[in-house]
Amino acid sequence: MAKQTRTAIVILNWNGVKMFDIFLPSVIQHSTSENTEIIIADNGSTDKSVEHLRQNYPTVKIIELKENFGFAEGYNQALKQVEADYFVLLNSDVKVTTGWIESCTRLFETDEKLAAVHPKILSFNEPELFEYAGAAGGFIDKFGYPFCRGRILNRVEVDDGQYNQPTPIFWASGACMFIKSSAFKNVGGFDGDFWAHMEEIDLCWRLKSQGYKIQYQPKSLVYHLGGGTLSYGSPKKIYLNFRNNLYMLFKNLPHHQFTRIFFARMVLDGIAAAKFILGFNFREFWAVIKAHASFYRNLGTLIRKRKETQKLVIVKNHPEVYSKSIMWKFFLQKKRRFSELEFKP
Repeated sequence: MAKQTRTAIVILNWNGVKMFDIFLPSVIQHSTSENTEIIIADNGSTDKSVEHLRQNYPTVKIIELKENFGFAEGYNQALKQVEADYFVLLNSDVKVTTGWIESCTRLFETDEKLAAVHPKILSFNEPELFEYAGAAGGFIDKFGYPFCRGRILNRVEVDDGQYNQPTPIFWASGACMFIKSSAFKNVGGFDGDFWAHMEEIDLCWRLKSQGYKIQYQPKSLVYHLGGGTLSYGSPKKIYLNFRNNLYMLFKNLPHHQFTRIFFARMVLDGIAAAKFILGFNFREFWAVIKAHASFYRNLGTLIRKRKETQKLVIVKNHPEVYSKSIMWKFFLQKKRRFSELEFKP
């Protein structure tokens, strides 16, 4: 008899009580297997989230973390307390649909090197559109800028079935990520210093560098509200994205690319800062400056992490990294759809 696998859906919550009654019922409805457990990991909420869950959702298991560890370390702390073959990391503002779990977990059984699976993510408010945080699977360009099939920078596409084929991808979204627990543990989980944003890209880069694969599964469909914690244009989000992108590149760029690519990225960040200040966007300008200041302040720690990361690398070149500049394509060549990039990973 084949071994029955266990799946744990883990929703990290921080002051998200208003989301539960909108989104949690769909998770409960479409996650009925006896080998599937739904867990809310509460990140030190102060809005009575735990009381609401206990009163209204008695079948949901609760893990109480005593403080707000952020997204990355919050999951690290919570998943230490979860026993399962597969983790489903799910944002609290995601509505799921029939068969969303099985279509992804079955993929794991086809390839032992498959570490993570990404579903099709559409917008909750505009369900005909892909959603910003992952769309139909994530990639990065040669300078580390992330983009997706169905979303390049701030431009999202209508879903008309153009991305209905499973495909290898570079990163799976933290909004809804299926990941083998063994793979998550083998690479050390998320980097807690990221706090939030791009920690899933860093994780996936480390997975791929150690020989794992990541796949997009369009048969699994979810709807994401997005922007629930930080709005997409907030200075804090800009700070975290710029800072964490530098962290990620510094740790993961292979030696033969490091000096050239990292220097170019620093120049590009300077151009972005200049664009902000010329547009009188002073808060955004200072967000970039603060991001770089944090990078230099933590350089010693990052050097140590780079050494540790690079020692484990067995795959240096990834076909899912776009060999050109997505910024050049988007702003100068006006390529706004994934299909216009002529990129076939």
